Amino acid sequence: MSESPVRVRMAPSPTGPFHIGSARTALFNYLFAKRYQGKFIVRIEDTDLERSKPEWEENIKESLNWLGLNYDEGPDKAGEFGPYRQSERKAIYKKYLARLIETKQAYYCFCSAEELEAHRQYLVSQGLPQVYSEKCQSLSPVEAEKKRAEGERCVIRFRAPKKDVAFEDLLRGKIKYDTATFGDMVIAKDLETPLYNLACVIDDFEMKISHILRGEEHLSNTPKQILLAWALGIQPPQFLHLPLILNQQRAKLSKRDPSIAAKVSDYKEQGYLPEAVVNFIALLGWNPGDDREFFSLSELVNEFSIERLQTSGAVFNVQKLDWLNGFYIRKMPLAELTNRCVPFLIQSGLIAPLWGKAEAAPLVYSSDFTVLEYEAVETKEKYKFSDLARMIALYQERLKKLIEISELIDLFFQKELNYPTELLVWKKMERGELSPVLNQLETLLLRIQEGDWIKEKLEKAIMVEAEKIGDRGRLLWPLRVALSGKTASAGPFEIAEVLGRRKTIQRIKEAQKKL
Repeated sequence: MSESPVRVRMAPSPTGPFHIGSARTALFNYLFAKRYQGKFIVRIEDTDLERSKPEWEENIKESLNWLGLNYDEGPDKAGEFGPYRQSERKAIYKKYLARLIETKQAYYCFCSAEELEAHRQYLVSQGLPQVYSEKCQSLSPVEAEKKRAEGERCVIRFRAPKKDVAFEDLLRGKIKYDTATFGDMVIAKDLETPLYNLACVIDDFEMKISHILRGEEHLSNTPKQILLAWALGIQPPQFLHLPLILNQQRAKLSKRDPSIAAKVSDYKEQGYLPEAVVNFIALLGWNPGDDREFFSLSELVNEFSIERLQTSGAVFNVQKLDWLNGFYIRKMPLAELTNRCVPFLIQSGLIAPLWGKAEAAPLVYSSDFTVLEYEAVETKEKYKFSDLARMIALYQERLKKLIEISELIDLFFQKELNYPTELLVWKKMERGELSPVLNQLETLLLRIQEGDWIKEKLEKAIMVEAEKIGDRGRLLWPLRVALSGKTASAGPFEIAEVLGRRKTIQRIKEAQKKL
């Protein structure tokens, strides 16, 4: 570890939604910073003005905040090393680019795309590295200025020294590159518009970044950035390149992989808990050194060390994420779980908040949820928060994602259940036997008074008769289907207790009508 203060950065480009792989990189930067009492900085690399959009920047910030990765400095958090958008740092870049040109470590290149492609094809045919021909290296400053004054299109290239570049990766050890493999690279479109490698070097220096933790796909950029830093008289930060995230086929995780959601916002919208996502992605490339699998963010900060990072790729196992998410759901206090489920019930059109329009509350949680009331969209019945909590409690043990809750408890908000009559028939029954069974269920339920309408007494009254029959399914299966309209649901007595006496008996009558 360096003795200088730890300052790390996440530098996403706002050209699309924040990717789950970027979230893993952000998490490891956050953990590293907090583990060593350092700072975590977010810098927006928006030099690609055509593709960069404000909505994608917002998506980046929202995703980080949702995950709980609160950064110390960024575009919306002032710090002494701003601005934190590259599009606002043009004057800074111009100063450094001018210095490189003045010291002849960079030069203007006027080669056309056709010339460059022809040379590239020649190199390919000879089996040689595809590097620039250095044609414009010998142009004098006067010649270059004349061409620019005449309006010739140009870029700025770095005059790469012919030497090996070696650096110590904090995870992988010593790595060496031959500059002959990349040659004189383009570093800027003009004096105010640097490309990725140069902008990174300048920004990391100006923002006093001490360590760079990023994906191994950036390994080939590191020697280029080190060369640029040396040319500017800058001491490069320390580097650590994280292993790739792999799909189930052990190929690099792609944004277009249909089996895995690419966007962090997808996980939020599907009802994954941020604490479960953080726990899951922390284990993609890092291990605690023992068999533990459950970690809060604060526990991860205390446990994290780069010595426990792995160099091999980590497989993204969706089933493992679902399992982790289900664990966090089961451990969550019911009031909090209900609070988090309510937006999904609103979005699915089952209920509407009585304090405002449904569309005004997508995935927004109330801090004073216990006093809120809702209305069933179909029946117009009113429900308190506690009513919703009783419904959700029936399914807390089986929920894997919050988005599933609407399909599980929709039965409570429907006027009439829509299911085929054949579903009522127990596997050991004939359809003709169903009518007397439903009549028996209605008679048994009518005997139970409102004050005794609790799960235990409902179960006792009906199970006595079910045991007499010998095959309990003959009573319990039609009861379950009549109350839920589903083959898989919570137990019929639990459902009946939440539905209440009137609705339960009404649904038995509706089942009889189907016959």
